[in-house]
This record gives sequence, C-alpha cells and structure tokens, in this order.
Amino acid sequence: HYAEIQVVEEIYDEFVAKKMGIDQKGQVCVMIHSGSRGLGHQVATDALVEMERAMARDNIQVNDRQLACARIQSTEGQNYLAAMAAAANYAWVNRSSMTFLTRQAFSKVFNQSPEDLDMFMIYDVSHNIAKIEEHMVDGKEMQLLVHRKGATRAFPPHHPLIPVDYQLTGQPVIVGGTMGTCSYVLTGTNVGMRDTFGSTCHGAGRALSRNKSRNNLDYKDVLGRLEEMGISIRVASPKLVMEEAPESYKDVIQVAETCHSAGISKKAIKLKPIAVVKG
Repeated sequence: HYAEIQVVEEIYDEFVAKKMGIDQKGQVCVMIHSGSRGLGHQVATDALVEMERAMARDNIQVNDRQLACARIQSTEGQNYLAAMAAAANYAWVNRSSMTFLTRQAFSKVFNQSPEDLDMFMIYDVSHNIAKIEEHMVDGKEMQLLVHRKGATRAFPPHHPLIPVDYQLTGQPVIVGGTMGTCSYVLTGTNVGMRDTFGSTCHGAGRALSRNKSRNNLDYKDVLGRLEEMGISIRVASPKLVMEEAPESYKDVIQVAETCHSAGISKKAIKLKPIAVVKG
C-alpha cells in the first residue's frame, strides 16, 4: 500500500511520546501500511459465497449482502477464521519484510547500522480483522468476536493484551493520513473500551472512490501540488497517484480530532510526510 518517511511535527503527550522513543520535533520516522492485499480479498470473496449459503441454511437475515455472516462454531465460520488468520500472518510477514528492507536502505545511505540509527519498531498492528476479546455487555463480561473494518484496536492502559512497554500509555494507534497532509499516533482509552469495544479510526477514510479519483483528478496536478509542499513520491503506476491523492480522502486532522474529543483515543504525535512510496 505505502511507505512514508515522516518527520514529527507535533508532540501532544510527552510521556507517551518518550515511551515510544519520540523525544523531539523533527525526529524522522518511517510508517509502513500494508496487509494481505490480493490474498485477503480472495479470502473475503470465497467466504462471502460460503456464508451466503450458510445464511440460507440457518435462516440468518441481514440488511446488506456485505454483512454476510455465519455462526462462529459452524464449518463456514471456522473455515473463515482459519483463512483470515493465514492472511493476517502473510500480512505480518509482508510488513516485516518491508521493515527489514527499509532498515537496510537507511543503513546503506547513511553508512551506519540500523541500531546506530535508532531504527527500532514502535508498533505493528493488524486492522480489518476479527479478534476474540472480553468486553462488558449490559453489565456482564462476555466473550465476543469483534470484527473491525475501517477501524483498529485501541485498548486502554493496563489492559493485559497490551505489550509491557505500553501498559502505562494505552495501546498505540497508528492513523495513516494522506500523502499530502499528515498522520497521527493515538493511544487507546477506557472510554473507548466502554463505548466502542476498544476501537477507534485507523485512517482518514476515503471521500472519493478509486474510480472517481481516477476520472476527476489529473496526475500532473497532484504531483505538482506535492512538489510545492516539499513531498517526494515514487509510485508503481500513475493511476495510484490519483487514487491516493489528498483530495480522495477525508480530512485526517478532523478525524483524529473527533476521536480525541469523543475520548475514544487520545492524540500523542502528529507526523508530516517528506517522501512517499506507493505500491
């Protein structure tokens, strides 16, 4: 999907930032966003067909075909969870490989080891995934399968599933913006755990479909605007420039502010892009 070289533009919470190894404005970070891509899409397509049959068999009715589902313990439900886990593992290896190559590239350019350049990983997380979790429902603790689409997990401080390093801060939440604006790192809260099953936004969200972006935007105009902002870009194909143009997405500043104001996650760091690779 993308890799961005970014610089820290704002620090909203110094304690949280320091726990993540961020201690000053202007610090350079790399954000990598990629998942299971075509494999994940195929898993979903195959499951949709299986689950539509299961719904007819078990008399399950939904408002929209895209909400196709099956009972968790059914053959179809278990098949989906296994295939989804395989796709998530593939996505993790995908990001790990890109992280390794990024560290190697920086090491080659600066003639220092990644360790000397302080290139450690702040956090890696899957979104668009279903997870078995414990949540309070009507005053009772229940085991639920929480499926986050266009959202990401944002657990609060002291939650047992958060790594030790972030027990006092809450789970880091990586919010990718657009290549012409900015990105954020937020943290999870108790309010989010109570109100949104420990979830918050995972990005700006599209304002224009990929098709509309290709038809309405001009490749050279988008590149010109990015150049004016001092942002370098490298893309696999010109159509990606239009599909991923800043105008194709909602305002990430407003999205992050809304989540912060609602209390479902807290702003920690704001990052601005200086170089973008789209693939």
